[in-house]
Amino acid sequence: MSPNILAAIDFLRALLRGQLALFLGQPGAIPPVPVFQDDNSPFTQFISSKRLNIDELVMLITALAPHVQPHLFDDVIQEMMPQGGDLPEIGGVKGTNFRGFLPTGETVVFLLGGSSNIERRLQIQRMFGSGHFFNKEKIIALEDLKPGEPIASGRLVLDMEYVERFTLGYITQPRLSSSFPAQPLSTELEWDDLILNPQTAAQLREIETWIKHNDTLLYDWGMSRKIKPGFRALFYGPPGTGKTMAATLLGKHTGKDVYRIDLSSLVSKYIGETEKNLSTLFERAENKNWILFFDEADSLFGKRTSVRDAHDRFANQEVSYLLQRIEDYSGLSILASNFKSNMDEAFTRRFQTTVFFPMPRPEERLMLWQKSFPDAVKMADDVNLKQIAEQYELSGSNIVNVVHYCCLQALSAGTNIITRDNLLNGIRRELIKENKVV
Repeated sequence: MSPNILAAIDFLRALLRGQLALFLGQPGAIPPVPVFQDDNSPFTQFISSKRLNIDELVMLITALAPHVQPHLFDDVIQEMMPQGGDLPEIGGVKGTNFRGFLPTGETVVFLLGGSSNIERRLQIQRMFGSGHFFNKEKIIALEDLKPGEPIASGRLVLDMEYVERFTLGYITQPRLSSSFPAQPLSTELEWDDLILNPQTAAQLREIETWIKHNDTLLYDWGMSRKIKPGFRALFYGPPGTGKTMAATLLGKHTGKDVYRIDLSSLVSKYIGETEKNLSTLFERAENKNWILFFDEADSLFGKRTSVRDAHDRFANQEVSYLLQRIEDYSGLSILASNFKSNMDEAFTRRFQTTVFFPMPRPEERLMLWQKSFPDAVKMADDVNLKQIAEQYELSGSNIVNVVHYCCLQALSAGTNIITRDNLLNGIRRELIKENKVV
């Protein structure tokens, strides 16, 4: 952890002591702002890049303090008020599991302006508004309150990713849960391992170009006034043709995290719950530059229907809400479907690109066969992969499944030879799974 964080916590402690002393009529002083070392830590870089003023710095440290020294506020209050007593001016609330003092907006106001300067209080409260970058970029927010309660009485919440970045130096990937219905995608494969026809490959390169140069286009070239941020793509084609792998490789080669959305966890039978789940997902993803991959998207983004009952009306509302959130997302959204015709036209009109993943042609299937078998195996003399590739129309995932089957059969037989019989048996198994004539 950066020494600057410890210096910031010491400053916060001294500031709290000073303001409490002045409030209680005791001798006290406001400490000078600490001079931070140039240690190149995430905490120091954030302060420098955002050019935080003293108010913003105090708000940041106050929100971070419970994660670094959880009992800081309790200890100082006990030190300054050994007889105990209620002090509503300083704010603070108790947590659900944590029973100590958790700072609120009132705590920040007290630290910066005491309790009596109304003009200063209103100036400080501007940091809690939707126009401040703390709120816009989902860095620090005040917990939602019941109607009528003062805005500053909400608990001060620092986004956990910033907590991890400042204290650990890195961000751990969120885990699949009801509040985050998505799983990270990763691969050890490279673009050369994904055999695609030239047109599909060219369209994927266009998306890669957008990821690399979008910020320059929007902000350096001034296009942010004319086009919306974000990029929306539809990947469609038969199962096993590389849609998921293409999305994963786009993330790998542009340094972006890719998350496959678990639609089964996202969709709820209860009215309004699907929209709530989506809202949570997009709020978590905003400003992270994640690639969101909606597999089998037509189950959620399908065509709207004519309204025959309340169920149809709410289903159409879900689709409309999805359309809005997808369009507002500033990162890359990829929707995958087996059939383009299954998607609502309102979505397809808003896609920057639609990428077709067809079944591989014979020459592409031959390359898939050749790349899929490990170097440790050998083909029997009667195996002709070129003939196999021409005769059997299989997707890339089908071919990998056949290779997997053949390798296991060879290992079971105590050999590294792939026989023609095992190869044909594996192909037959895949065709039966696909309900194709054997």
